[in-house]
Amino acid sequence: MFSLQQLFGKGDKFQALLEASAEEAHESVRLVIEVIKSPQDTRKLDELVLARRKEKKISEQISEQLVKTIVTSLEREDIEALARRLYKIPKSAEKLAERFLLAGKHVEGVDFSEQADMMEKATEAVLLMVKQLHAMEDLERIKGLNDKLQYVEGEADEVMNDLLRDLYSGKHDALRAMVLRDIYELIEKVVDRCRDVGNVVMYIVLKNS
Repeated sequence: MFSLQQLFGKGDKFQALLEASAEEAHESVRLVIEVIKSPQDTRKLDELVLARRKEKKISEQISEQLVKTIVTSLEREDIEALARRLYKIPKSAEKLAERFLLAGKHVEGVDFSEQADMMEKATEAVLLMVKQLHAMEDLERIKGLNDKLQYVEGEADEVMNDLLRDLYSGKHDALRAMVLRDIYELIEKVVDRCRDVGNVVMYIVLKNS
């Protein structure tokens, strides 16, 4: 089996940038959860915007380095694909936070703790998978993380169906139901973005195994 350790040299700049990108993605989800818990604290949204800007800058650095670098640790299209998927996580998180704050009274009294837990688990798995890509001592470790990520995404789909079933029951005000559906779908999108990153990481691992 060809080890990814042979691909990633010590201090590999692309791995360092990808890990930094995953860190910002993780931070953005942490911040959006804080916004949901304390919507009155608008500073969290400012921090979330900053996290996305950092992520965008990292993505631009990766693109610049790909132009300057002749030999890369991984295939260029794989690095680009992973960076692109990572960037979509904070972008989706920021949109969720903005929409949640706009929803105002329509989300009062709604318990989002289960969805928040799923987003947190998904982004933690993403961060660990990207870091594990560097020190690939145990290929099964990253497969296990991806299985966990896929499980969380499946759980999110089931929760979404239950929530929609409740919204369509007719017991909710029409506007409130519409607003909540929008929020639920944006939460699901954050989890889906994490799943997409996991799929790319697994593709890279399997292709280089």
